[in-house]
Amino acid sequence: MLNYKVIFKIIGFLLILDGLFMFAGIPFSLYYNDNDVFTLLACGAGTSLIGLVTFYLTRNTDKEIRKREGYIVVSLGWVAMSIFGALPFVIHGSIPNYTDAFFETMSGFTTTGASILNDIESLPHGLLLWRSLTQWIGGMGIIVLSLAILPILGIGGMQMFAAEVPGPTKDKIHPRVRETAKRLWGIYLLFTLLEVFLLMLGGMNFFDSINHSFTTMATGGFSTKQASIAHYQSPYIHYIIIIFMFIAGTNFTLHYHILHGKISVLSKNAEFKFYLKIVIVAALAVSTALIVMNIYGVEKSFRDSLFQVVSIITTTGFITADYEIWGSFFQVFFFLLLFVGGCAGSTGGGIKVVRHYLLVKNGFSELRRLIHPRAVIPVRYNNQSVPNEIISNVMAFFLFYIFIFVIGTMVMSLVGLDFLSAMGSVATSIGNVGPAIGSVGPSFNFSHIPDFGKWFLSFLMLMGRLELFTVLLIFSPAFWKS
Repeated sequence: MLNYKVIFKIIGFLLILDGLFMFAGIPFSLYYNDNDVFTLLACGAGTSLIGLVTFYLTRNTDKEIRKREGYIVVSLGWVAMSIFGALPFVIHGSIPNYTDAFFETMSGFTTTGASILNDIESLPHGLLLWRSLTQWIGGMGIIVLSLAILPILGIGGMQMFAAEVPGPTKDKIHPRVRETAKRLWGIYLLFTLLEVFLLMLGGMNFFDSINHSFTTMATGGFSTKQASIAHYQSPYIHYIIIIFMFIAGTNFTLHYHILHGKISVLSKNAEFKFYLKIVIVAALAVSTALIVMNIYGVEKSFRDSLFQVVSIITTTGFITADYEIWGSFFQVFFFLLLFVGGCAGSTGGGIKVVRHYLLVKNGFSELRRLIHPRAVIPVRYNNQSVPNEIISNVMAFFLFYIFIFVIGTMVMSLVGLDFLSAMGSVATSIGNVGPAIGSVGPSFNFSHIPDFGKWFLSFLMLMGRLELFTVLLIFSPAFWKS
């Protein structure tokens, strides 16, 4: 029997946080004399009040949260925060259509970065900060954030941690989940502040530095400029953002060890080495092609190639150039990169590098087994044998991912998108990337997609952010059986 009261209690707590975060944009609204102060104040207070009432009415419930409740809390938590998080845009009138506002907000919390805005710079500063903040919150996961606080309220959170981080390698820094959450957020905050400082050194103003640091570390890609990072012509700014996108796409457990002087973990971690190789090979392939085709000079070819490659692989979605105008080869190349994803334990979305690594290793192992049918040839990861159930999980995930991509493409084609745009919109939504190909490429956005298509893509964003299984389980009849 599901404990619905504990579900509503935790969702109420998340809404309290959701409302409090809305207040963060008010100081900037006052400083820039914008007209969104009352909107943020009213929406923040209203959301927190609803969360407080919900939490109060369920305060005496059983404190135990089981695995099934954990999955429901994670999925519904993201939906609830997006429902209320969209209100400031609608009430202010910046995004009067609620479907568009929900799409923008879900894109924020899931760190997808797909936008419907045609004039981002017309938004008041408070709403721009709230828009970026949704990505920063979603980057590490609002559930992980709450794990540092919920135990104080007497609610255990191990089940929610499992649902929020469902990848094949859930390395814990500390045996207690609460301490893990604190350490992860401490590292996350440290890198965010460091990026703010370095971007300001490059000439970016304080407000833009905060916003871009929020969305870089979240691998989200929302920008305060319509042209994204292409607005800034500074190579220094481009390289700083490249570095922090790469950092954000790396397993945060590795950052913890590095900050404690254990740099050797990088050379021992198979996923990180595979991740680095993919980035280097892809960037060199693109830059070489640009130089040979005489599109740019050597330095710009390397910089734009590296930026776009890191941005797509880490699922950040910032752009400094429109790769679609470079030619069909680049269009296909970057479309394939949409399926890579960041490392497990990073803020990146997508299939994840570790899954690709295990699939490749298992493929070669199968070839060796065909040659030596009696030999025992296990798949090894970080010098340890990978259990068969993990390999089965990875293969099932990949199968589901491709199946959902195919079905999603058919749905978006029925909505009215051409084939390339339908594929691109689905791949970028489920991968939480942002820009794709076709009419949703780097120079375009999602404003032209019909309302049904936006709701459907929002659902794909949620599935992608929670790595499919968390959401798919809820739609399984077996999940609801006692």
